[in-house]
Amino acid sequence: MRILISRPLAGALSLCALGGCAGDDSSSTTTQGTVVVAETATTAVAGPVQSALATTVTAAATTANAFASFDFAKGTKLPDKATLSVGAATYLPGASVAYVPVTLDRATPNTVIARYTTVNGSGATKSISGVHYSATSGVIIFRPNDPLKQTVAVPILSSVQGQQFSLKFSEAPWGANQGTASATVTADANVTATPASTSGFRAPRTFQAKGTLQFDMTKTSMHWSDAGHAGAWSTKLPNGRSQPANGETGMYLDGYVYPGIEAPLRYTDEGLVMHTQVLKTPLSWAGVAYNYGSVVLSGHNTPVTQIGYGQYEWVAKMPNRRGSWPAFWLISTSGWPPEIDVYEGFGYQSYWDFDRHISSTIHGGANAVRTFQRGTNIQAEQAYLLKGFSQGFHSFAVDIQSDYITWFVDGMETYQSVNPFKGFRFYPIMDVAVKTTGAYDDGSGDMIVKSFKAYAQ
Repeated sequence: MRILISRPLAGALSLCALGGCAGDDSSSTTTQGTVVVAETATTAVAGPVQSALATTVTAAATTANAFASFDFAKGTKLPDKATLSVGAATYLPGASVAYVPVTLDRATPNTVIARYTTVNGSGATKSISGVHYSATSGVIIFRPNDPLKQTVAVPILSSVQGQQFSLKFSEAPWGANQGTASATVTADANVTATPASTSGFRAPRTFQAKGTLQFDMTKTSMHWSDAGHAGAWSTKLPNGRSQPANGETGMYLDGYVYPGIEAPLRYTDEGLVMHTQVLKTPLSWAGVAYNYGSVVLSGHNTPVTQIGYGQYEWVAKMPNRRGSWPAFWLISTSGWPPEIDVYEGFGYQSYWDFDRHISSTIHGGANAVRTFQRGTNIQAEQAYLLKGFSQGFHSFAVDIQSDYITWFVDGMETYQSVNPFKGFRFYPIMDVAVKTTGAYDDGSGDMIVKSFKAYAQ
C-alpha cells in the first residue's frame, strides 16, 4: 500500500502471475518437475512446492547472511537482483531421466520464483512429449543463502542419439533478472550426462511466534477512534482519509464521524468485519467528493501495536469484490518509507484471483521518496498449494529479524528478503481500499479479521 504516492505496482508486472499461462505442451499429460534439493541423491523433492512433498529432508538450513557487510544506507539501498538462467543439458540415450540446470549468477538477497515448462524439439531429431519424454512443468524456488544451481528432472520415455527438446521459463522470474530463458536438452552418448544437483537447499520455514505477545486483538481489547490513541487504533491514516495519489476512489470512513453510513467496522461471531460500500450520498475529504467508502485501522498512535524486531500475524478472510484492495502492511514510526507489505489483494486488476494470488513487497527510501521496491506476486496454489483466501480464514504473517524478513501464509514460508531496515520500528495497518468507478456490487467487499497478534523481541 502507499502513503502519499502510488501503491506498489507488483500486480501489474505480469498478468500471468505464475498462473494461467499455458505451456507449449498443454495438450499432453504434464508431469510436475522434480527438483533435486537435498545433500544426498536419495532426498529428491517432487511437485510445485519444494520440500513440502518430500518424504525426508536431510539438508540443514543455511543460516549465513551473504549480505551482512552490505551498506543498506539506512534503508535506502538494497543489493541488486541476481540473474536466473536455464542451462543446456545432455543425457545418455536409454536414460530414464534428464537433469536440466537452472542457475543464479550470484547470491540472491530475496526469494526467486520461476515457472518452467518443456517444449518439443524441432527438425529430424526432435523429441516429442508423450513419445520421447514426459511433458514437464512446475515452479522452482531459490531462497537467500541457497546454492546457486538446481536441476529439474524430466522423465525420458525413449531416446536415440541426437534427439533434443527444450526447457524454458514460462514467464520472467519473480525476484531475479531473466538471463537465458530457454535451453536445449540433448541425448548424447559421447559426453558426460548433466548430473543432478546435489547441494543442500533448505525447506521452507514454518511460522513461529518467537517474541513476547504484545498485543492480542479480541472483541474486548480492540478499540478504535477518529485519531487513535494509546489504547485505540485510528480510523484514518496519518495523512488523512483519502489517498488520491494511488488512484483510490474510496474515502476511509468512521461510523461515529459519519453516522449516516453503513458501519465500516463491526464485530460478529466470525470476527472484526471491515466493510466497504457504495455511498448513498457522496462524502468529501480535502475538497474531493467520494462515492465509495473504504475502511482502515492504523496503529500509528497506538504504541502497544508497534515493534522493531518480532512477528505480526493476521488471521482473516479476504473480500472477492472487483475493485477492492485489501492489505496488511507496516510503516516505519519515523515516516514513510520504509514499508513492509505483508499481504495485498489487487482486486482492481483484472487478472487478480482473490482465492489464489498473494503479494508481498518491501519499499525502501526516506523522506517520502522511494528508492527501491522488491517483492513477489504469485499464484499461490501452484507455487505452494495454498488457495481459498476468500472462502475461509487464513493466516498471513511476517517475521522481522535483523538479518532477514520472512513472510508466511498458513504457517508456510512464501517469501524472504534480506532486511534493509535495521533499527527501524514499525506500526501495523489493516485496510480495504476501493479503486473503481464501477457498480462495486459483485461478491463481497468485506474483509473479516478473526485474529491479530503482535510479538516483540
